[in-house]
Amino acid sequence: MNIVGPEVNRLRQELDLTQEAFAARCGVLGWRLSRGTLAKIESQVRCVSDAEAFVIAHALKIPMESLYPKDRGAIVEQLNQGEA
Repeated sequence: MNIVGPEVNRLRQELDLTQEAFAARCGVLGWRLSRGTLAKIESQVRCVSDAEAFVIAHALKIPMESLYPKDRGAIVEQLNQGEA
């Protein structure tokens, strides 16, 4: 599970980009991202590496920290789920 997926989805839609168009943007930056993999990221099924988050932020033209929840409690909760 990841914590950036819903924000990636929201920001991508704000930019009026389809999943295919966003995957193409990531491809230009050097990451061959499929639409299916992006769908899994947005639905929090697939984990996101630091390097992938970096490319996603650049493709969205935002600072990387903007991908993460503003509520620190949500981040801590996510960390603790992995230890349960």
